[in-house]
Amino acid sequence: MLQKVEGIVLRTSSYGETDKIVTIFSRELGKRAAMARGAKKPTSRLSSISQPFTYAYFLIQQGRGMGSLQQGEIIDSMRSIREDIFTTAYASFIMELVDKLIEDERPKPHVFTILQEALEAISEEYDPEAISLFVEWKMLPIAGIYPVLHQCTNCGATDGEFAFSFAQIGFLCHRCFSVDPYLIRLTPAQVKLIRTFYSVPISQVGKLTLKKETKGFIKKIVRTIYNEQVGIRLKSQGFLDQMEKTPEFFNPKKDPSSEA
Repeated sequence: MLQKVEGIVLRTSSYGETDKIVTIFSRELGKRAAMARGAKKPTSRLSSISQPFTYAYFLIQQGRGMGSLQQGEIIDSMRSIREDIFTTAYASFIMELVDKLIEDERPKPHVFTILQEALEAISEEYDPEAISLFVEWKMLPIAGIYPVLHQCTNCGATDGEFAFSFAQIGFLCHRCFSVDPYLIRLTPAQVKLIRTFYSVPISQVGKLTLKKETKGFIKKIVRTIYNEQVGIRLKSQGFLDQMEKTPEFFNPKKDPSSEA
């Protein structure tokens, strides 16, 4: 059966001298692997559509086993992402996170939209570190984690000062701080920012400009949740950590210096 799907290339691997196995995350079919025969040849019609990050319409021949990629129509090659080590690193992190958390072939259109909007934002020169944080927070429910961020996890209060509790996986108001001695106190701006990362679509945020320290603080919280509750460690995360420790590589196009 021949199927046309709207998808994004999550990753590729070599198969023999000339072929590729292309893992595509599509809106209609979810995550599928397809054989792209001859795609490693520069002259192949499948060469351009089998590149990581490529957003396209794919024509896939489905059989009993792995499908076969027949052709494609590029919507956005995301070429600008691949041309910069900084954007490539964060986009690769996002792709690996989605790939790890999407284990089956069932359609997940809301996750597809998150990935599509994230890549488009990075391609349009939005801060890739901030965009990766959006994806990390929004993918928590896919990992089975549902942080309580709209109210206090203990008493349900929606007003007052708040802190983040890893034990409760959510906010505690000042009346309930005694519930968790290891909580992390938050400013009103940090509370609003975490809620934005978790609930507001990337396409509706605009070019959010954040200080490096702010991103680091929010990142520490969400990474701790993944480490303690999900238990995944991404190869691309190690590269990002190393890159951020090496000034000569950590050279974003723009240096955010003020918070929104």
